[in-house]
Amino acid sequence: MSNEIEKVKVLIIGSGPAGYTAAIYASRANLHPVLYQGLQPGGQLTITTEVENYPGYPEGVMGPKMMVDFEEQAKRMGADIRWGYATKVDFSERPYKVEIDEEKWIAADAIIISTGASAKWLGIPDEERLATTGGGVSACAVCDGAFFKGKEVAIVGAGDTACEEAVYLSKMCSKVHMLVRSEKMRASMVMQERVLANDKIQVYWNAEVDKIEAGEKVTAIVIKDKKENTLTHVPVSALFVAIGHKPNSDIFKPFIDMDEVGYIITEPGTTKTNLEGVFASGDVQDKNYRQAVTAAGSGCMAALDAERYLSDKGLH
Repeated sequence: MSNEIEKVKVLIIGSGPAGYTAAIYASRANLHPVLYQGLQPGGQLTITTEVENYPGYPEGVMGPKMMVDFEEQAKRMGADIRWGYATKVDFSERPYKVEIDEEKWIAADAIIISTGASAKWLGIPDEERLATTGGGVSACAVCDGAFFKGKEVAIVGAGDTACEEAVYLSKMCSKVHMLVRSEKMRASMVMQERVLANDKIQVYWNAEVDKIEAGEKVTAIVIKDKKENTLTHVPVSALFVAIGHKPNSDIFKPFIDMDEVGYIITEPGTTKTNLEGVFASGDVQDKNYRQAVTAAGSGCMAALDAERYLSDKGLH
């Protein structure tokens, strides 16, 4: 391990829409940001196929292509974009320090955390393949539901997000098969009532996906009733997995305030964390919207917040 510590003005951790947008704005403000891309350069959008709902792409765009566009724009503005991921942090004193690849330390006057969140999956055969190839498995109904207008789909989950997505899908799909893994939902009563009153949503209790049937695309699922130990074959065009996301925030836990799940808590209306000079943007602090456009917006906010902080401190 090298004992030499590199000093930078602004360090951005993560490279989804939030991180790259923060890099664009920080570069234009002459903050000379250094961005480390992490284990998945481009974030969750690199495992997404077509993106139809991001402004500026009237014909739609493939998720990986959009992230390349973001990266190229950040580079053109002057951002120093590097391969590598943060393995440890020391925020006990200023300047704050971040370890990269368990090899070197970076010290920074301001840090923007844009490490995102990872969808939780069921862990069944073909799920990952179909999710990464646009084959009909998705962790975001708002992102991908429109591709299945007029078709039957399935969704797995029992919380508020699952209920919201089931209702959302019912507005465009002919039928929604909702699988709840126990005898009751975790969602709020108002959301449960909304689902149960919707005649386009069929709820299966004590249910899990036993198997996905698919070639290149999903054609059906086999639903297992765990109580009766029976199997039901249901033709569907898509399977949405809504069992939660895990924020990629573990390395910050000793220093940064988070909620019970691990989402970083920011001061309302800002990207400020409990530590002065440390900002958080994108899905690592947003459990409500989780869209590329909202992540990009919060990346812009983080860069502006960092610029103002550095100016106030006489560091810019």
